[in-house]
Amino acid sequence: MMKLYRVLFIFLILQSCGHKTDKVLPEERTLTEAVYSSAIIQPDSLYQVYAIVSGILDANLVEEGDLVSKNDALLQIINSTPKINSENAKLALNLAQENYTGNAAILSSIEDEITAATLTYKNDSINYYRQKNLWNQHIGSKVQYDTKKLNYELASNQLKLLHNKYNRTKNELHTAVKQAQNNYQSSSIMNLDFTVESKINGKVYALYKEPGEIVTTMEPLASIGSAQSFIIELLVDEVDIVKIIVDQDVILNLDAYDDVIFKGKISKIYPKKDERNQTFKVEANFIEQPKILYPGLSGEANIIIAEKEKVLTLPKAYIIDGNKVKTDDGIVTIETGLENMNYIEILSGLSKDTYVYKQN
Repeated sequence: MMKLYRVLFIFLILQSCGHKTDKVLPEERTLTEAVYSSAIIQPDSLYQVYAIVSGILDANLVEEGDLVSKNDALLQIINSTPKINSENAKLALNLAQENYTGNAAILSSIEDEITAATLTYKNDSINYYRQKNLWNQHIGSKVQYDTKKLNYELASNQLKLLHNKYNRTKNELHTAVKQAQNNYQSSSIMNLDFTVESKINGKVYALYKEPGEIVTTMEPLASIGSAQSFIIELLVDEVDIVKIIVDQDVILNLDAYDDVIFKGKISKIYPKKDERNQTFKVEANFIEQPKILYPGLSGEANIIIAEKEKVLTLPKAYIIDGNKVKTDDGIVTIETGLENMNYIEILSGLSKDTYVYKQN
């Protein structure tokens, strides 16, 4: 008889449990809606260093972790051709300058010719005008007059030709000097291209080549970024990117700082989608940056897109088809608002005294 009562008691308990239905009342709370994203920490102004010439790496002039200033030399590349070209251009420049202004300049010889031609011109001029005066007085022969006149005209023309030659040669030599200077400057600049310099004040985070390796213009040689300032790189899904605007708050958790929450603000939204993972890159700045950070530290972030206080909410598990709930009066259609991972805002269709049942 006791066994019969025990079996009956267990059966009633099971029956009671089988008919039990979960129910809740809508509850007022502060509701925050956020967009989730993965996060990676990177130095501000981080860039890859490339060479603009090819060759062989002679030396890394810095080490990873070194602080550098703008225009500091980072790497030296070997290529003998530019050096030889620079030396040849220097020799050509020296020769051009010597021809133009030196003691044995070409212009000096022309000046000597002009001096001699000037004396000849003056002498022939005196003889011509003397003979002309005599001829006007009907003294002397016509042949003598014509000869003096011809010598005078030839001397005058020769002097003009020498002056023209001097001016033309001077312009040509001056042009040659300018061209030689340009060639030398160009070869010197090209020679400087084999010394790779930093574009910013920052820190060397990586060196990718060792001395003796071939350097091309297509491969990065180093990675440099800010030594003190870091940014938060966020990857936001394309379905959420339209909700993101500059200055929104960011809640960040880094794997390296377990159980520590950091805050930031959205500073930049990149407009191009990454087709590989269907995400958009967004940057945020720390409100208070941790003392120790390294490039590549990863974590998770939530971007706060909306927040309301004292809103009527329900657990999302009680919502049917996105806008319906089960009550004592049956299925009721409701209007919803903000939502997060667990709760959704009830705008209309329910009061806080209405029990809502979980759909079986």
